[in-house]
Amino acid sequence: MSAPSKKTPDFKILECTLRDGSYVNNFQFTRYDTENILRALEDAGFTMLEIGHGVGLGASEKGGAMTAAETDEVYMQVAADTVRDADWGMFCIPGIARLEHVDMAAGYKMDFIRLGCNVGDHELLKPFVERAKKHGMTVCANLMKSYTVTPEKFAECAAEIEKYNVDALYVVDSSGGMLPQELIDYMTVTQQRCPELKLAFHGHNNLGLGVANTLAAIEHGAAIVDTTLQGFGRSAGNAPTEQVLSALKRMGIDTGIDPIEVMDIGEHYIQPMIERTGISSLDVVSGMALFHSSYMPVIRKFASQYHVDPRHLIVAVCEHNISDAPELLVEGQARRLAAQGVKGEWSTRYKRYVGGEQ
Repeated sequence: MSAPSKKTPDFKILECTLRDGSYVNNFQFTRYDTENILRALEDAGFTMLEIGHGVGLGASEKGGAMTAAETDEVYMQVAADTVRDADWGMFCIPGIARLEHVDMAAGYKMDFIRLGCNVGDHELLKPFVERAKKHGMTVCANLMKSYTVTPEKFAECAAEIEKYNVDALYVVDSSGGMLPQELIDYMTVTQQRCPELKLAFHGHNNLGLGVANTLAAIEHGAAIVDTTLQGFGRSAGNAPTEQVLSALKRMGIDTGIDPIEVMDIGEHYIQPMIERTGISSLDVVSGMALFHSSYMPVIRKFASQYHVDPRHLIVAVCEHNISDAPELLVEGQARRLAAQGVKGEWSTRYKRYVGGEQ
């Protein structure tokens, strides 16, 4: 069999280990981690690098367990001092972040910002888009939990966001449960509605489809796709950078990045941080049910209180609501499962949780 012919990519890989990966180490990437990994990734050939708190700008200011190892400003300073030619940026959720955070980032000449909101809350993005654009930043909008609405509704929101003059709009598989054809449907319907709008994809790997979804996004015109070293990220993680690069090489797409060099980076810097082994059934069920892991604390609370299996509780809650997990609903379903005898051992393996947004 002959090797596939080489094709020049018309998309970018956003390497976001230093942002999404922070969920896994409790937001404890130090300035030295950030500097070393940024330098290694840029030297390997990545042109888009994301850093900072997993939940984004301003999250550490809430205090408590969400406090990162460094302040937003320290992360900015490190990136400004370390990155030479690549673009670097941070995540931002209006309401957690303030417009002043965008101004501060501009002071460090941050190249891009990714603004996140739930589908339907896109009006929250507008002032942040305007402020970032004023500073000359590239602006991406992330519609978190994209799967909670139909492709048609998603496209309607995309048409409104396009008016804000964003540079790209993300389809976001926050639960890691989207199937490749579902992702294609969201992209196709949106492209038909907004043919000039660049689309991007951010996904998680709860059903083991992170790489397949990333490749599907690329094949259907995504301008940006997100990956992390070793798949290091919230819940079951993201599409592993090493696997995506290797799959693209098999497809004959020359990214200019050596997958083996990237494997070395991941094994040197990230593998020592990985504590989990095997596949977490909680993560898999979350993908199957389209459940966002940020709601795991309320699942844990009532599964423990009523002595029911948290996996069955996740499924029961998502049969009623995949966009939220209000306590009243969760407790009601826990009580119903307990009455039906759907019990489970509340063991330490079910208590491992790292929450978050995107």
